[in-house]
Formats: sequence, C-alpha cells, structure tokens
Amino acid sequence: MPNLTKHHPAKFWSPKGDSIQCWLCPHLCTLSEGQSGKCLVRTVIDGELVSTIYALPSALRVDPIEKKPLYHFLPGSKSFSLGTQGCNLKCDFCQNWHLSTQHGHASVYVSPEEIVSEALEASCQSIAFTYNEPIVFAEYAMDIRDLANKANIPCVFITNGYITPEAREEVFAGIKAVNIDLKAFSEDIYIKYTGAQLNPVLDTIKWCIQEGIHTELTTLIIPGVSDDPDMIKKECQWISKHCGNDTVLHINAFHPDHKMKDYPRTSRAVLQRCKEIAHKCGLKYVYVGNYPGFDNNTYCPECGEIILKRDLYSVKGIASHTHELPIIWRVS
Repeated sequence: MPNLTKHHPAKFWSPKGDSIQCWLCPHLCTLSEGQSGKCLVRTVIDGELVSTIYALPSALRVDPIEKKPLYHFLPGSKSFSLGTQGCNLKCDFCQNWHLSTQHGHASVYVSPEEIVSEALEASCQSIAFTYNEPIVFAEYAMDIRDLANKANIPCVFITNGYITPEAREEVFAGIKAVNIDLKAFSEDIYIKYTGAQLNPVLDTIKWCIQEGIHTELTTLIIPGVSDDPDMIKKECQWISKHCGNDTVLHINAFHPDHKMKDYPRTSRAVLQRCKEIAHKCGLKYVYVGNYPGFDNNTYCPECGEIILKRDLYSVKGIASHTHELPIIWRVS
C-alpha cells in the first residue's frame, strides 16, 4: 500500500521566479509554497507541484455508457466510471458540487492497475473519467489510460474541455471518445457563472474533432441564463460549421442546485424549442436529457428508420441497417 502522505508529482508546470506556474488549464495559476490552484487539488509542496488526489477516487461505479452521456459510442455497453474531487471551473449551477468544491479527499488508494483490473472483472467495455473534471486528475487518468489501452479497453473523458493546447496533446492522447460540456455559447455567461472563458473550450472541441476523437457535446439549458433562442441558434450553427452535422448534441434540462436553487427548472416547451432549433440548423442527432418523456431514439437521417431504441439510459433494441452512421459499435 503506497504512503498516502506522499503526494504524486504533477506534470504541466514550470518555475516562475520564486513561484510555480501550473499550465494544465488556461487559468495558468501562479502558486507559492503551500498554495493550491483554482482546482483545489494541485498544490505546491517543497517547491514542486503535486497532485493531492492521485489514485484517490471519490466515486467508483459501473454505469451504462449512455449515462455519461455518450449515445453513439459503444451503445448499450457498460463503462467503469471514476472521479475524484476538484474542478477547474466554478459553476454556480454545478450538480456535482460536493465533488468539485470540497477540500477533503478520499482515503482509499486505488492504483491504475486496480482500476483496469476492476473494469475487466466487471466486463466493462470502457473506462470513463467523469463525475468531477478529469482534467484536474490528469496524471491519474493518463496512467490508467496507458494501461487500459494495453488491455484494449478504450477510455473516455467527460469534460468541460478547459485545458491548454500544450497539455491537451498529452492528456487527450489515446482517448477514444469525449463528451464536452459547452456550458453556453456566451463569453459573458462563462465568466459570470463558471469563472472561466469560452474560447478555450471551443478550441478543445475543434481539436478533438480534427484528431478523430469521437466527440459529443452537452449544453445545459438554464431558464433566464442560457435559454435564449438566438444564442442556441448561434451555438448550433457553430457546431454545424466547425464540427459537422453528424456531431451529437445533448440538450440537458436544468434543475435547481448549488448556488442556483432559486432558479426554476427548465420547461418541456423550452427544451423542445431548443431541439427544433438544433435540427433547423442541420444537426442530425439531438437528444434531450434530465427530462423524461422525450423521444431519444436514434433515427437514420437517410430513411427515418429507428436504429437505436432507448428507454432512459437503456438501449432496448439495435436494428440492422445498411446506411453508414457515425456510431462506434465496437473498438478494434
């Protein structure tokens, strides 16, 4: 059993005078001895940057891949899912705030080797870095990824995409699929409600598409904040132009949480309107989450046939089909 008092060396930092600069994410935190970055989990100890959550997962469970959500990547399969604590965004609407904002950490050490072994024992077809922001536990995720790839288990990132181009090359290397949270198509909303900026996220989305990583996007529709039809239209037009009309978009309903408990839930009518806007902009695969009753089956855009029949997070049927679709059925 490793010594839990000895933190794991972090990557992606450089000396900066008497301080240290972390360049994992665009915050570029400059830290003195004993200080932690905005993520709360990368700290300067004895003149070096360390990860305080390496191999200390706060959540471990087996989920359907659809719960990530990833609808076009290994549909109907199980994903071994893990997360730690910490996040490099400070979203007022965070629904996993207990993981992203708390300072305490888990105390049970689970090595990368154990993660891969447990995934194999559970007959999972993938490993998902999720629940909190996996960028902040990059070193742990990368070590798991390398072992998982040797065992032919694909790894997926459920992420806010807030990472520097320099770190992204290494952190996302070998990742087979991502779902990137596009919080809103507005710099002002990003700054006010997340403490971050929009453009680095857009850059990550475009990079993942260019690198051939299977990419799905999620946008949370918050009443009075991110539900403006013109903004939704601009977002969908951007996705169509820079990512392609085959890109999967998940439109998620908001429910009051964290610092926004006084906001109303997203209505069915608003979600339906957003879905219609996305389709009018040319997007072929648009799904609605966090709100029961929507048709989230996957239809062939060529002939209209149901290819994947879904009930919440379960795939109830997969039809044989002749048209080529942007769905990854298996990983070679």
